[in-house]
Amino acid sequence: MTRTAMPTGAQWAAGGTRTTVRGRTRTHVLFVRQDGPADGTPVTLVHGFPTSSHDWSPIVPGLAARGHRVTTLDLLGFGHSDKPRGHAYSVLEQADLVEEVWRGLGIGDTALVAHDYGVSVAQELLARDPGRVTRSAWLNGGLYPDLHRPIRVQRLLHGRLGPVLARAVSERGFRASMRKVMSRPVSDRDLHLMWENVALDGGRLLAPRLLRYIDERRAHEARWVPALEGCPGPMLFVWGPADPISGAHVLARVRERMPHAVVHELSGPPAVGHYPQVEAPDEVEALLGDFLAAD
Repeated sequence: MTRTAMPTGAQWAAGGTRTTVRGRTRTHVLFVRQDGPADGTPVTLVHGFPTSSHDWSPIVPGLAARGHRVTTLDLLGFGHSDKPRGHAYSVLEQADLVEEVWRGLGIGDTALVAHDYGVSVAQELLARDPGRVTRSAWLNGGLYPDLHRPIRVQRLLHGRLGPVLARAVSERGFRASMRKVMSRPVSDRDLHLMWENVALDGGRLLAPRLLRYIDERRAHEARWVPALEGCPGPMLFVWGPADPISGAHVLARVRERMPHAVVHELSGPPAVGHYPQVEAPDEVEALLGDFLAAD
Protein backbone atom coordinates (compact mmCIF):
# COMPACT_ATOMS: atom_id res chain seq x y z
CA MET A 1 0.00 0.00 0.00
CA THR A 2 1.61 3.26 -1.12
CA ARG A 3 1.60 6.35 1.06
CA THR A 4 2.90 9.79 0.18
CA ALA A 5 5.31 11.07 2.83
CA MET A 6 4.90 14.41 4.58
CA PRO A 7 7.42 17.18 3.96
CA THR A 8 9.09 18.65 7.02
CA GLY A 9 7.41 21.56 8.73
CA ALA A 10 10.15 23.88 7.46
CA GLN A 11 9.63 22.70 3.90
CA TRP A 12 5.87 23.23 4.18
CA ALA A 13 6.27 26.68 5.76
CA ALA A 14 8.73 27.77 3.07
CA GLY A 15 5.98 27.46 0.46
CA GLY A 16 3.66 29.93 2.19
CA THR A 17 3.55 33.41 3.66
CA ARG A 18 2.43 35.02 6.92
CA THR A 19 -0.38 37.39 6.09
CA THR A 20 -2.03 40.04 8.26
CA VAL A 21 -5.82 39.74 8.39
CA ARG A 22 -8.50 41.56 10.35
CA GLY A 23 -10.22 39.65 13.15
CA ARG A 24 -13.23 40.60 15.27
CA THR A 25 -11.32 42.77 17.74
CA ARG A 26 -7.78 43.01 16.35
CA THR A 27 -5.58 41.98 13.46
CA HIS A 28 -3.83 38.62 13.36
CA VAL A 29 -1.07 37.11 11.28
CA LEU A 30 -1.98 33.81 9.60
CA PHE A 31 0.11 31.35 7.66
CA VAL A 32 -1.34 30.94 4.15
CA ARG A 33 -0.24 28.86 1.15
CA GLN A 34 -1.24 28.92 -2.48
CA ASP A 35 -0.36 25.95 -4.69
CA GLY A 36 -1.20 25.27 -8.31
CA PRO A 37 -1.88 27.62 -11.21
CA ALA A 38 -3.14 31.12 -10.39
CA ASP A 39 -5.99 30.67 -12.87
CA GLY A 40 -6.91 27.21 -11.61
CA THR A 41 -10.27 26.25 -10.15
CA PRO A 42 -10.18 27.39 -6.49
CA VAL A 43 -10.33 24.88 -3.67
CA THR A 44 -9.83 25.72 0.02
CA LEU A 45 -8.70 23.11 2.55
CA VAL A 46 -9.51 23.69 6.24
CA HIS A 47 -7.64 21.61 8.83
CA GLY A 48 -8.63 20.16 12.19
CA PHE A 49 -7.71 20.23 15.89
CA PRO A 50 -5.04 20.16 17.25
CA THR A 51 -2.81 20.14 14.20
CA SER A 52 -2.46 22.44 11.16
CA SER A 53 -2.56 22.85 7.39
CA HIS A 54 0.51 20.60 7.29
CA ASP A 55 -1.97 17.69 7.54
CA TRP A 56 -2.89 18.41 3.92
CA SER A 57 0.71 18.42 2.68
CA PRO A 58 0.68 14.89 1.20
CA ILE A 59 -2.35 15.62 -1.00
CA VAL A 60 -1.80 19.24 -2.05
CA PRO A 61 0.79 18.50 -4.79
CA GLY A 62 -1.58 16.08 -6.52
CA LEU A 63 -4.49 18.52 -6.44
CA ALA A 64 -2.27 21.33 -7.73
CA ALA A 65 -0.98 19.08 -10.52
CA ARG A 66 -4.58 18.53 -11.60
CA GLY A 67 -4.86 22.28 -12.21
CA HIS A 68 -6.52 23.47 -9.01
CA ARG A 69 -5.64 26.69 -7.22
CA VAL A 70 -5.26 25.19 -3.75
CA THR A 71 -5.49 27.47 -0.71
CA THR A 72 -4.43 26.16 2.69
CA LEU A 73 -4.05 28.12 5.90
CA ASP A 74 -3.32 27.62 9.57
CA LEU A 75 -6.32 28.78 11.55
CA LEU A 76 -5.72 31.19 14.41
CA GLY A 77 -4.02 29.36 17.29
CA PHE A 78 -2.65 26.61 15.05
CA GLY A 79 0.60 25.82 13.25
CA HIS A 80 2.53 28.85 11.98
CA SER A 81 -0.28 31.34 12.57
CA ASP A 82 -0.49 33.66 15.58
CA LYS A 83 -1.21 31.94 18.89
CA PRO A 84 -2.37 34.66 21.29
CA ARG A 85 -2.49 33.18 24.81
CA GLY A 86 -5.45 35.01 26.34
CA HIS A 87 -7.62 35.08 23.24
CA ALA A 88 -11.26 33.94 23.25
CA TYR A 89 -11.02 31.57 20.28
CA SER A 90 -14.20 31.16 18.28
CA VAL A 91 -15.29 29.20 15.23
CA LEU A 92 -17.16 32.33 14.17
CA GLU A 93 -13.96 34.35 14.13
CA GLN A 94 -12.13 31.56 12.32
CA ALA A 95 -14.77 31.81 9.59
CA ASP A 96 -14.28 35.60 9.52
CA LEU A 97 -10.55 35.05 9.02
CA VAL A 98 -11.07 32.55 6.21
CA GLU A 99 -13.30 35.09 4.48
CA GLU A 100 -10.61 37.74 4.94
CA VAL A 101 -8.01 35.41 3.42
CA TRP A 102 -10.32 34.84 0.45
CA ARG A 103 -10.80 38.59 0.09
CA GLY A 104 -7.07 39.25 0.19
CA LEU A 105 -6.37 36.58 -2.41
CA GLY A 106 -9.23 37.61 -4.68
CA ILE A 107 -11.03 34.29 -4.24
CA GLY A 108 -14.77 34.40 -4.86
CA ASP A 109 -16.53 31.08 -5.35
CA THR A 110 -14.53 28.10 -4.17
CA ALA A 111 -14.75 24.41 -3.49
CA LEU A 112 -14.35 23.66 0.23
CA VAL A 113 -12.70 20.64 1.87
CA ALA A 114 -12.81 20.35 5.67
CA HIS A 115 -11.65 18.00 8.41
CA ASP A 116 -12.43 17.79 12.15
CA TYR A 117 -12.48 21.33 13.69
CA GLY A 118 -12.51 22.58 10.10
CA VAL A 119 -15.95 21.08 9.47
CA SER A 120 -17.42 23.51 12.01
CA VAL A 121 -15.68 26.42 10.30
CA ALA A 122 -17.00 25.14 6.95
CA GLN A 123 -20.54 24.77 8.32
CA GLU A 124 -20.43 28.37 9.53
CA LEU A 125 -19.22 29.51 6.10
CA LEU A 126 -22.06 27.57 4.48
CA ALA A 127 -24.60 29.10 6.85
CA ARG A 128 -23.41 32.58 5.86
CA ASP A 129 -23.18 32.18 2.09
CA PRO A 130 -24.02 28.74 0.69
CA GLY A 131 -23.89 29.97 -2.89
CA ARG A 132 -20.20 30.76 -2.57
CA VAL A 133 -19.29 27.11 -2.02
CA THR A 134 -19.31 25.42 -5.42
CA ARG A 135 -18.89 21.93 -3.98
CA SER A 136 -17.84 20.53 -0.62
CA ALA A 137 -15.93 17.53 0.68
CA TRP A 138 -15.98 16.43 4.30
CA LEU A 139 -13.49 14.29 6.21
CA ASN A 140 -14.08 12.92 9.72
CA GLY A 141 -15.50 15.59 12.00
CA GLY A 142 -18.31 16.48 14.39
CA LEU A 143 -21.01 17.33 11.88
CA TYR A 144 -23.68 16.50 14.47
CA PRO A 145 -22.97 17.51 18.09
CA ASP A 146 -24.87 14.59 19.59
CA LEU A 147 -22.70 12.10 17.68
CA HIS A 148 -19.35 13.61 18.68
CA ARG A 149 -17.38 11.30 20.98
CA PRO A 150 -14.24 13.09 22.23
CA ILE A 151 -11.50 10.89 23.62
CA ARG A 152 -10.57 11.09 27.31
CA VAL A 153 -7.72 13.59 26.92
CA GLN A 154 -9.99 15.95 25.01
CA ARG A 155 -12.64 15.72 27.70
CA LEU A 156 -10.06 16.48 30.37
CA LEU A 157 -8.55 19.41 28.49
CA HIS A 158 -12.06 20.75 27.90
CA GLY A 159 -12.82 20.61 31.62
CA ARG A 160 -12.05 23.07 34.41
CA LEU A 161 -8.57 21.59 34.97
CA GLY A 162 -7.71 21.93 31.30
CA PRO A 163 -5.26 24.84 31.66
CA VAL A 164 -3.27 22.90 34.25
CA LEU A 165 -3.32 19.66 32.30
CA ALA A 166 -2.26 21.41 29.09
CA ARG A 167 1.12 22.15 30.64
CA ALA A 168 1.72 18.44 31.03
CA VAL A 169 1.01 17.60 27.38
CA SER A 170 4.13 16.13 25.78
CA GLU A 171 5.10 14.75 22.41
CA ARG A 172 4.94 11.25 23.85
CA GLY A 173 1.39 11.83 25.04
CA PHE A 174 0.44 13.45 21.74
CA ARG A 175 1.71 10.44 19.77
CA ALA A 176 -0.19 8.06 22.06
CA SER A 177 -3.43 10.05 21.62
CA MET A 178 -3.01 10.21 17.86
CA ARG A 179 -2.50 6.46 17.64
CA LYS A 180 -5.78 5.99 19.53
CA VAL A 181 -7.74 7.92 16.90
CA MET A 182 -5.83 6.66 13.85
CA SER A 183 -6.25 3.14 12.57
CA ARG A 184 -3.72 2.73 9.79
CA PRO A 185 -0.02 2.90 10.73
CA VAL A 186 1.56 6.36 10.68
CA SER A 187 5.30 6.69 11.27
CA ASP A 188 6.88 8.25 14.32
CA ARG A 189 8.49 10.72 11.93
CA ASP A 190 5.17 12.01 10.64
CA LEU A 191 3.68 12.19 14.13
CA HIS A 192 6.75 14.15 15.21
CA LEU A 193 6.23 16.60 12.34
CA MET A 194 2.60 17.04 13.36
CA TRP A 195 3.61 17.60 16.97
CA GLU A 196 6.10 20.30 15.95
CA ASN A 197 3.23 22.36 14.56
CA VAL A 198 1.17 21.85 17.72
CA ALA A 199 4.05 22.78 20.04
CA LEU A 200 5.31 25.75 18.01
CA ASP A 201 5.17 29.02 19.97
CA GLY A 202 3.61 27.28 22.98
CA GLY A 203 0.59 26.10 21.02
CA ARG A 204 0.02 23.06 23.23
CA LEU A 205 -1.11 25.43 26.00
CA LEU A 206 -4.02 26.66 23.88
CA ALA A 207 -5.90 23.35 23.74
CA PRO A 208 -8.44 24.24 26.49
CA ARG A 209 -9.33 27.50 24.74
CA LEU A 210 -9.52 25.94 21.28
CA LEU A 211 -11.65 23.06 22.56
CA ARG A 212 -14.46 25.51 23.25
CA TYR A 213 -15.52 24.64 19.72
CA ILE A 214 -17.30 21.65 21.30
CA ASP A 215 -19.63 24.09 23.06
CA GLU A 216 -20.00 26.19 19.91
CA ARG A 217 -21.20 23.16 17.97
CA ARG A 218 -24.10 22.80 20.38
CA ALA A 219 -24.81 26.53 20.48
CA HIS A 220 -24.95 26.85 16.68
CA GLU A 221 -26.45 23.45 15.85
CA ALA A 222 -29.72 25.02 14.68
CA ARG A 223 -27.82 26.96 12.00
CA TRP A 224 -24.99 24.61 11.15
CA VAL A 225 -26.87 21.34 10.65
CA PRO A 226 -29.43 22.79 8.19
CA ALA A 227 -26.59 24.56 6.37
CA LEU A 228 -24.84 21.23 5.91
CA GLU A 229 -27.91 19.22 4.97
CA GLY A 230 -29.16 21.95 2.64
CA CYS A 231 -25.84 22.57 0.90
CA PRO A 232 -26.81 23.28 -2.73
CA GLY A 233 -23.63 22.05 -4.42
CA PRO A 234 -22.25 18.54 -4.93
CA MET A 235 -21.08 16.87 -1.71
CA LEU A 236 -18.51 14.18 -0.99
CA PHE A 237 -17.81 12.43 2.30
CA VAL A 238 -14.41 10.74 2.55
CA TRP A 239 -14.61 8.96 5.87
CA GLY A 240 -12.53 6.74 8.12
CA PRO A 241 -15.02 4.35 9.75
CA ALA A 242 -12.55 3.17 12.41
CA ASP A 243 -12.43 6.64 13.98
CA PRO A 244 -13.59 6.45 17.64
CA ILE A 245 -14.53 10.16 17.64
CA SER A 246 -16.52 10.62 14.42
CA GLY A 247 -16.48 7.28 12.66
CA ALA A 248 -18.99 4.94 11.07
CA HIS A 249 -21.76 6.03 13.45
CA VAL A 250 -21.74 9.47 11.80
CA LEU A 251 -21.98 8.00 8.30
CA ALA A 252 -25.26 6.30 9.17
CA ARG A 253 -26.87 9.70 9.68
CA VAL A 254 -25.13 11.24 6.67
CA ARG A 255 -26.61 8.54 4.44
CA GLU A 256 -30.04 9.03 5.99
CA ARG A 257 -30.12 12.83 5.86
CA MET A 258 -28.13 13.46 2.67
CA PRO A 259 -28.91 10.66 0.23
CA HIS A 260 -27.81 12.90 -2.64
CA ALA A 261 -24.22 13.02 -1.35
CA VAL A 262 -21.43 10.72 -2.49
CA VAL A 263 -20.04 8.73 0.44
CA HIS A 264 -16.73 6.93 0.24
CA GLU A 265 -16.00 4.85 3.32
CA LEU A 266 -12.30 4.05 3.65
CA SER A 267 -12.94 0.59 5.02
CA GLY A 268 -9.69 -0.96 3.82
CA PRO A 269 -8.53 -3.37 4.99
CA PRO A 270 -7.24 -1.94 7.20
CA ALA A 271 -9.93 0.63 7.83
CA VAL A 272 -8.97 4.29 8.20
CA GLY A 273 -9.45 6.25 11.42
CA HIS A 274 -9.79 9.94 12.23
CA TYR A 275 -7.14 11.35 9.85
CA PRO A 276 -7.89 10.10 6.32
CA GLN A 277 -5.56 12.61 4.63
CA VAL A 278 -2.66 11.43 6.81
CA GLU A 279 -3.48 7.72 7.05
CA ALA A 280 -4.47 7.23 3.38
CA PRO A 281 -3.27 10.34 1.50
CA ASP A 282 -3.01 8.75 -1.94
CA GLU A 283 -6.56 7.40 -1.77
CA VAL A 284 -7.87 10.70 -0.45
CA GLU A 285 -6.07 12.73 -3.12
CA ALA A 286 -7.47 10.53 -5.88
CA LEU A 287 -11.01 10.75 -4.51
CA LEU A 288 -10.86 14.51 -4.02
CA GLY A 289 -9.21 15.05 -7.38
CA ASP A 290 -11.92 13.14 -9.24
CA PHE A 291 -14.67 14.88 -7.26
CA LEU A 292 -13.29 18.36 -7.83
CA ALA A 293 -12.86 17.71 -11.54
CA ALA A 294 -16.39 16.37 -12.05
CA ASP A 295 -18.93 18.41 -14.03
